[in-house]
Amino acid sequence: MTATFAQLHHGDEILLLPNAWDHASARALAAEGFPAVGTTSLGVAAAVGLPDGASETRDETLRLALALGSGPYLLSVDAEDGYSDDPDEVAEFARQLTAVGAVGINLEDRLGPPALHAAKIAAVKAAAPGLFVNARTDTHWLGGDTSETRDRIDAYQQAGADGVFVPGLTEPREIAALVKHVDRPLNILYSAAGPTLRQLADLGVRRVSLGSLLYRRALGAALETVRDIRAGRTPDGSAPSYGDVDALARGSDATHSGRR
Repeated sequence: MTATFAQLHHGDEILLLPNAWDHASARALAAEGFPAVGTTSLGVAAAVGLPDGASETRDETLRLALALGSGPYLLSVDAEDGYSDDPDEVAEFARQLTAVGAVGINLEDRLGPPALHAAKIAAVKAAAPGLFVNARTDTHWLGGDTSETRDRIDAYQQAGADGVFVPGLTEPREIAALVKHVDRPLNILYSAAGPTLRQLADLGVRRVSLGSLLYRRALGAALETVRDIRAGRTPDGSAPSYGDVDALARGSDATHSGRR
């Protein structure tokens, strides 16, 4: 299955990777025909009342991977920075992810020392050779020195990364130039202010992630619905039935209309 996930980055179509936050959302995305699903660290953290990006959700992320790893899709896990500055500990976490069925991992550098992030990547590839390592640099995402982007990516490629991820990069000319520079599939985070999926594909991008967008949109829809009801309005839009969602949890197509 891991080879299949790697092949999705080199196929005729760009890989659109939606990000789930629980069992039902992952199953629903798979039912829409997505062969691979990622997780969102914000969704994991928010569900248990912990901050995102603070290396505090290691156990919760592993539990989610355990719940999702046997699903009818290929699973890539957002593991923040690996939840440790010790490459060996990050490698052990990656090994545990493969044991529960994950085929990919996303590791972010948070603008820390590139040599440390490269060491994490190398340790993961040694411990779990078949795991697709998507190496993320935050030079654009966190407002860092964007001139460092290429140097960081070069270090991560040399360490064995299978793909590189530059969230926050939206300028088409910069994307095209980076595609020519790297020799790994380039992953871009979708932005409504940036190029469309088709335009990103034409630029040579091989993978587009949705990050926390679906989770935030779902939360926004819930708030909009309750505001409409409180104001005496009929909520707009559609929602899956009780039976539809229950069937996702059961891993079946059966519906159960007796409850709401």
